[in-house]
Amino acid sequence: MFDPPEAGTTHPHPWFDGPVGPQAHDPAWDVDLGPDAYGDAQPGRRQPVHAVQSAPDAPDAPGIPDVPRAPAAPTHPDASERRAPTAPVRRRAADRPDSLRRLVPQALVVAFLAGGTSAFVASDKAVRLTVDGVPRTMHTFADDVQELLEDEGVEVGSHDLVAPSPGQDLVSGDEVVVRYGRPVTLTLDGERRRVWTTARTVEGALRQLGVRAEGAHLSASRSLPISRRGLALDVRTERAVTFMADGRARTVRTTAATVAQALAEAGITLRGQDTTSVAPDSFPRQGQTVTVMRISGSREVREESIPYDTVRTEDPQLFRGTEIVTQQGRPGTRRVTYELRSVNGVRQKPKKLADEVVREPVTQVIKVGTQRMPQSVEGAEGLNWEALARCESGGRPGAVDSTGTHGGLYQFDTGTWRALGGSGRPQDAPATEQTYRAKKLYVQRGATPWPHCGRRLYR
Repeated sequence: MFDPPEAGTTHPHPWFDGPVGPQAHDPAWDVDLGPDAYGDAQPGRRQPVHAVQSAPDAPDAPGIPDVPRAPAAPTHPDASERRAPTAPVRRRAADRPDSLRRLVPQALVVAFLAGGTSAFVASDKAVRLTVDGVPRTMHTFADDVQELLEDEGVEVGSHDLVAPSPGQDLVSGDEVVVRYGRPVTLTLDGERRRVWTTARTVEGALRQLGVRAEGAHLSASRSLPISRRGLALDVRTERAVTFMADGRARTVRTTAATVAQALAEAGITLRGQDTTSVAPDSFPRQGQTVTVMRISGSREVREESIPYDTVRTEDPQLFRGTEIVTQQGRPGTRRVTYELRSVNGVRQKPKKLADEVVREPVTQVIKVGTQRMPQSVEGAEGLNWEALARCESGGRPGAVDSTGTHGGLYQFDTGTWRALGGSGRPQDAPATEQTYRAKKLYVQRGATPWPHCGRRLYR
């Protein structure tokens, strides 16, 4: 760049010989570009009125100052009358090369500036950009929508709407609309989901999402603005629900959130243990039929027996087949509380409510003999032990006399039985063991232990 000359002086550069400074301005050099160039009127912006053809691909000339093109000679309707006839003045031949040298650079600069101005005006576009409902009109050199958004610092995401699409070319007069997406946690008739909308109000979001909101319950006003952070919205549409109660059906149209609320709207009251066929706090569905159950009942306490366990242990001191109960089993007792109910007049199966053990059962313990029974007793073989048994007990191993002191085939008393090596009671021992003990008693005392039936041994 160069330093401007003083006002009223001649420019030192050879391609500019006009005056500079305030007196250099001539109105005939300027013209208003008007709305065709920038899309709106720009008063005071002036350009030279004459055009100079320039090369279409003229390169940029950085550092060259804006220089006005040579003005055309002003014309006037009476110019011919006011021009005084004078003799033509011939320039000196020596002056012509200097004038030519001054005019050639001027013509080149003017041609370059004229071409650049045309390209500048052609690239400039007047567009309207509306971001989330806020419009503004601007001039831009962007080639497409994406470039315009980047130039204006407008960031968009996958849930945002841009129209036209970001790859669309721009021309002057286009309108670009950007709508930001907003997250909405929508609970529609009890079902929750997360959705996105570019609407800026609740009403617009419902319309965009296709939610039928006529007569519906909304947790927020339809005119409520939706911020870019989003909101939670509960929508309950109107549904028809039928209640079967007290022998008749009642159908209501409701936006209730629970079956209990819809039941109250139907004018049905639950008393005592009354309930419904579905959970009272569940969501009532369109066309659903709910039965009201009238419940009456009482409680009953019963005492029940608890069976005892039996434990059997081997005893090598007892002969095989011998079992002795060393601990008698005893059943326990429990106290059980039942609920007796009738639903709509029909008696139901008793329901157990409580179970309390009053007495624990006692385990029964039995000893089982494992000792091998001897085959014979010397000195007692060959006698009629069967006849003796029939006489004493009728041949019954478990027989007991009327006093309860003698038992078994041979009616042993407990003292004698245990003295002979027996355990427990004689009537509880196997028949073979009873006969073995009887033979041992015979070896010791003969037939005297059976004073009435002893003689049967010898028959």
